[in-house]
Amino acid sequence: MTGKALVINGPNMNLLGQREEGLYGSLTLQELESGLKEKARKLGLEVDFFQSNHEGDLVERIQGSEDYDFIIINPAAYTHTSVAIRDALLAVGKPFIEVHMTNIYAREDFRHHSYLSDVAVGQIVGLGPLGYTLALEAAYFFLKGDYGS
Repeated sequence: MTGKALVINGPNMNLLGQREEGLYGSLTLQELESGLKEKARKLGLEVDFFQSNHEGDLVERIQGSEDYDFIIINPAAYTHTSVAIRDALLAVGKPFIEVHMTNIYAREDFRHHSYLSDVAVGQIVGLGPLGYTLALEAAYFFLKGDYGS
């Protein structure tokens, strides 16, 4: 195994496949996770998943991430409001990539600011479920030491 990644999803991501299909598509969160598990297996990574609609639960999961080498996070609406999630990520010191299925910069003005982007390894926006796959591949290369080459 090259490493272990934790994929964290914030509020309303549990409704993938049911909400705003024009923005988020028809893939469910379970289907997304299943595809990522298969991709991780091919890369030789372990991957676990966590989703919550509650900010404190997300903070506690981040704080409890000591067994992980890398975090992939879609904080959803908390991207634009949560200093607590930012502080938790900084406190644990894990490299992380911020993922958004939609292009937050092409949406409402209040979505243009991220409290995480300036401390993330990278940010992937607007590529739908593919963004998670790309983030997992980037985590793999980052953990191998080949990131950026």
